[in-house]
Amino acid sequence: MPECTGADMLRLFMEEHGLNQTDLSDIDSQGVVSEILNGRRELNIRQVRLLAKRFQVSPAVFI
Repeated sequence: MPECTGADMLRLFMEEHGLNQTDLSDIDSQGVVSEILNGRRELNIRQVRLLAKRFQVSPAVFI
């Protein structure tokens, strides 16, 4: 089974909830979210915590 990255999980949750990059402005800027989704940047601990709270899942989902 292939490994899922934090960005893969973020993409999945965004699709499930009908969100776009600008909807995640409480997590970080649209540019940073874009870099995360395109694999040019990793999620940091603060972002993981905020995403876990927003989607009501364990932070481990994004690690």
